[in-house]
Amino acid sequence: MPDCDYCGESFSDEDSYLDHLAADHRGDLGSIDKRRVAAHEGSGEGGGFPLGPAILVGLLVFAGVVVVFVTFNFGGNGTASAGSLPDSGDDSVISQVQTEPATSNQHVSRDTDVDYQRMPPTSGPHYGSQYAVGAGFYTEQRPLGGLVHSIEHGAIVVYYDPATIPAEAEENLTDLANSYTGAWRSFIAVPTPVDDPNATYVLTAWEKRLTMDEYDEDTVRAFMAEYIGRGPERSVR
Repeated sequence: MPDCDYCGESFSDEDSYLDHLAADHRGDLGSIDKRRVAAHEGSGEGGGFPLGPAILVGLLVFAGVVVVFVTFNFGGNGTASAGSLPDSGDDSVISQVQTEPATSNQHVSRDTDVDYQRMPPTSGPHYGSQYAVGAGFYTEQRPLGGLVHSIEHGAIVVYYDPATIPAEAEENLTDLANSYTGAWRSFIAVPTPVDDPNATYVLTAWEKRLTMDEYDEDTVRAFMAEYIGRGPERSVR
């Protein structure tokens, strides 16, 4: 009996499960699940490809899927300006990262007011997949329940103090957010939810926290190299 990786619902057979993915989670699917759903939808009556030129079209589509899959899951989702990431971060940076064992990974309703033990949070109860925050540089606060789901997906979330961030830091954070946009390895920058933050920048991943008083791109990239794409829900690195 397959269970849905996205919402936990159980199904009696694989066909029912794939119908559910196509109807309810099409926008959240990873590359492998997208191919499974596409194959399922193409196997029904009247849905198969005719022989001849359509086979060539199918091969071209498959090649495009492979390129996208490799780019988003193995190529770093980076542009030339953002560059690529090594498999791990520099020890001088990672040795300073705080590890905070997860308090919970429970999904709660969107109207739940979650009282996180530490701010900004690195784990805890959070909203469902449909409320995960997408990649981007945000100038307004985003719901913490959505951000926690994003780091569970493997995102890096950088909280910044909007009162002190210099233009150079904003430009770099925006570049990273525009370059790392994969569903399971995204980069998000948001204003801090803390009224009087102890640090100008707080870098977070699932169960991980690192603070910076001054913006340092090398530190951000080392943190990303170690943790982006390695969330507990689906690791893609």
